[in-house]
Amino acid sequence: MKILIVGGNGTIGKKISQYFSEKHDVITGGRHSGDVTVDIADSRSIQSMFETVGNMDAVICAAGEAKWAEFSTMTEEDYYIGIKSKLMGQVNLVRIGRDYLNPGGSFTLSTGILADHPVRMTTSAAMVNGAVHSFVKAVSLELQDNIRINVVASGLVEDAVDKYEDYFPGHNPIPMKKVVNGYVKSVLGSGNGEIIRMYDNC
Repeated sequence: MKILIVGGNGTIGKKISQYFSEKHDVITGGRHSGDVTVDIADSRSIQSMFETVGNMDAVICAAGEAKWAEFSTMTEEDYYIGIKSKLMGQVNLVRIGRDYLNPGGSFTLSTGILADHPVRMTTSAAMVNGAVHSFVKAVSLELQDNIRINVVASGLVEDAVDKYEDYFPGHNPIPMKKVVNGYVKSVLGSGNGEIIRMYDNC
């Protein structure tokens, strides 16, 4: 398979890329590193990326950002960071990328535990995660040519404990192998419109 991994050099993306590279042709994309440059907050950049890489059998997105801050300090512009990147960035990957995905191919998007179990300072991140979940369930009903779409939602992953542990008191770190398996299930399995939750019920 020819697989495009956007955010392929990030904390999770790097592990995904390593796994799929063992048996598949992997192309990584990112803002500052990778085989191809892309800023998912810019639809023109996404279009340019797909024109460069051509047709794919699977597209994985392990990228997207949103601002973390106290609700009382958040401005309208602060919310648009997550809306343009984590939400519309992933929506546009599907909207534009469907023309470059081979029949029977798949999209795999990424969110996290905040959609179900938000913590302080995550009004924006939780909001866009929930929106991506709803988008995936809805668009799975309309994609043509047997194209599938799923979203992998991770909790506090092992490789990010040092950075985020204080935000998630009492949460069990998710082994990276378990996280990677969520993406394997989406790409190599037959599920469609699924929210693949890789965390314990809190």
